[in-house]
Amino acid sequence: MKRVEIQPRNKWQSAVEQLGFGFHTTDVPYWDESVYYSLSISEVDAIEKATATIWDMSLAAVQYVIDQDLFKQFQIPDFIVPLIKKSWNEDHPAIYGRFDFCVKDNQIKLLEFNADTPTSLYEAGIVQWFWLQDFDKSKDQFNSIHEKLIAYWKILLPYLPNKTLHFTCLKDTLEDLTNVEYLRDCAIQAGIKTKLVFIDDIGWDEDQQQFVDLENDVIQNIFKLYPWEWMINDQFGKNIPIAKNEPYWIEPSWKMILSNKAILPILWKLYPSHPLLLASFFDNTQLSDYVKKPLLSREGANIEIIKSTQTILRTDGEYGEEGYIYQELFTLPEFKGKYPVIGSWVVGQQPAGIGIREDNTLITNNKSRFVPHLIE
Repeated sequence: MKRVEIQPRNKWQSAVEQLGFGFHTTDVPYWDESVYYSLSISEVDAIEKATATIWDMSLAAVQYVIDQDLFKQFQIPDFIVPLIKKSWNEDHPAIYGRFDFCVKDNQIKLLEFNADTPTSLYEAGIVQWFWLQDFDKSKDQFNSIHEKLIAYWKILLPYLPNKTLHFTCLKDTLEDLTNVEYLRDCAIQAGIKTKLVFIDDIGWDEDQQQFVDLENDVIQNIFKLYPWEWMINDQFGKNIPIAKNEPYWIEPSWKMILSNKAILPILWKLYPSHPLLLASFFDNTQLSDYVKKPLLSREGANIEIIKSTQTILRTDGEYGEEGYIYQELFTLPEFKGKYPVIGSWVVGQQPAGIGIREDNTLITNNKSRFVPHLIE
């Protein structure tokens, strides 16, 4: 893998805005096309194979957690457990997820799995692809995200009761709305009737014991870009298991297991010394160099990197009360003081492409830059 500095396109801001990408810059650049990463076809093949392998291992880990009744290790409350089991046993629809990999020294290591509400999908599937067409259309990317999304929505269509699929996220969150509208557009292209409702506007019909939108239409199928752990702590979340029409939530509630960092010690227990995994535990007695991660941390919050019992880097945030896991330290590769993480997408249970985020530190956060890639 190589990091290549280039000249950005003239008026690139207009180019990405025409795609509907309105959050390319905040107080710092988020989309950065002054650089790209070049990967060999053998590296791409290895990432694709690793993604498929970890996905299969992850599904086995979900079954293990359910069979062994390990929900308390995940801080999952009792009232939602029956729905998790039901959604798993009935194979409720799931559409996507993103593994975060460290790729270095001919090794690929899983850092974590964004299984419930992964973002940067639009950047990976659309924005970097159109960048490549302008930069060098003779080259290729590891990127079949768009095609696989449409294809999998088509597969799911017959399984959606009542056929209408609601899409939801918080109001006033441009990034979330962009990702939701992209997924919604793919669903429309697949022939699905859709409707947007902000999660703030979802109502509860007490008489009918059903969720409804602003037009009082019953919500039977709903894609949400809103974390399960937030939903079940919201007041309306208590109604989810008792809704009489038993709506499909996408992603389904069994993704609560995979999106929780407690899955990392479970994977290590099931597959000890697997070359794609890092040693991970629920305590720090077995590691001297490790990363301390809250079970539910997002966007690099409350992460601590310890080397030889000394903290070398720490981030602030609101997480940690739920507990921690401790993961073997495997630092990101460095390119002139820049540290890339490869986000490898699963769509419809198949590897679908990658997006790369880079930062000036070893911890990737919500302001880390998204940079495009190509295959040499």
